[in-house]
Amino acid sequence: MARKELSRVTQIERSIITKYRSTIYKYVVRAVQNYQLLSPNDKVAVCVSGGKDSMLLAKCMQELSRHGEFPIDLEFICMDPGYEEHHLAKIKENAEILEIPLKIFKAPIFNYVKTQEDNPCYICARMRRGYLYEKARSLGCNKIALGHHADDVVETTLMSMFYASEISSMRPKLKSKNFEGLELIRPLYMVKEHDIILWQKYNELEFISCACPLAKKEEDSKRKVVKNIIKDLKKENSEIDDHIFMSIHNVNLETLVGFRKNGVHDTFLTNYDKDKGE
Repeated sequence: MARKELSRVTQIERSIITKYRSTIYKYVVRAVQNYQLLSPNDKVAVCVSGGKDSMLLAKCMQELSRHGEFPIDLEFICMDPGYEEHHLAKIKENAEILEIPLKIFKAPIFNYVKTQEDNPCYICARMRRGYLYEKARSLGCNKIALGHHADDVVETTLMSMFYASEISSMRPKLKSKNFEGLELIRPLYMVKEHDIILWQKYNELEFISCACPLAKKEEDSKRKVVKNIIKDLKKENSEIDDHIFMSIHNVNLETLVGFRKNGVHDTFLTNYDKDKGE
């Protein structure tokens, strides 16, 4: 008897748990477990922007919902901040291919940001987050999932040092300050962008990249600069990004000169006289 040919979406789904199990799905499961990202009966709003990361996130969350250790409920939401029609059409096309039941809603963000001369990217990010939280809450969700991956974590850590004069990073989860009872989680936190790209190419998928009408050319962005620095460093040490990633899990507080907590700044001098020395 001839073997029944698998549908395209089934092939894509199987690739996550077979060919890319050790580089993608294993790390999604590990992040969920290590950082306690999910609990039984969570209702999660999976935020899909239309890029490779959020689309993979959606498929991984579907897999967790179907075969995870405990039941979770999912809503797939996509905010249209003012996309051009061809970008929106591509998002809808991919959602159909991947069988992601997207709820698309409009938010007048791009039109507003165009009028802002100072920090338009910061304003855009804050507004997007607010609209996503509001939509998630209206759907009865207690968590929202974003598609940030390990490279985002490493790059954000270095960018804070290079451009903000501080050591800060991106947590795998955090509670919302303005929307009580809502929590943001990042299930792709331990997955590398390189492996996401390999998954995309293997399955011959084409996703939108940056659709922001105000975005600078990629080669001029601070994140691109940091990406290139890491790329150069990896030529000498291929595990340099892993070391940076692990460093934020292994901060030696005894060596820090100054730090902030809950908005209060402190220094090592506060308890210096109590130190026993080396």
